[in-house]
Amino acid sequence: MSEIRLAAETRTEFGKGAARRARRAGFVPGVVYGHGHAPVHLNLPGHDLMMALKTPNALLVVPIEGKDEYVLPKAVQREAIKRTIEHVDLLLVKRGEKVTVEIPVHTEGELAPGGNLLEHVLQALPVEAEATHLPEAVTVSVEGLEAGASVHAKDIALPAGVSLAVDADAVVLQVIAAQAAPVEDEAAEAEGAEA
Repeated sequence: MSEIRLAAETRTEFGKGAARRARRAGFVPGVVYGHGHAPVHLNLPGHDLMMALKTPNALLVVPIEGKDEYVLPKAVQREAIKRTIEHVDLLLVKRGEKVTVEIPVHTEGELAPGGNLLEHVLQALPVEAEATHLPEAVTVSVEGLEAGASVHAKDIALPAGVSLAVDADAVVLQVIAAQAAPVEDEAAEAEGAEA
């Protein structure tokens, strides 16, 4: 995973008015916490932050007290209608530290013929990995799976250094049998023909 460097300014004003002024100027208020340090309040560039958060589990590099630090997005608050980022909580991480994150589950291949449906029981797979080497996603082959088949967490191949943070027997994907089309009553069909 690549590091995404963001310019950030230490925030000295607090409250709704200060946050609104920051947003009007194109910044997003945020707070960095973790490792027993006092929380650090920042203003982050809004557009750059939005683009960075399009990558799952983005590893961000922000300047804190004159030193570049690694942070992971922990909570993102968005405006209800426009979906713009209102505030972000960032977790301070260190190189070599293990963190628990959820990574998206992608599928490839075609199910066995028959119109069956693939259900994503888990949209994202909880895993534990080194903070600076987080996988962006896992891909699972569903080629030829038939109704009733399921893929468990333990069946998914994970990159080196990544371990499951969920029960190994947890169902991630399952194939559901196609519902039979309702058969119309022959008597009703005959009545329709007479009318």
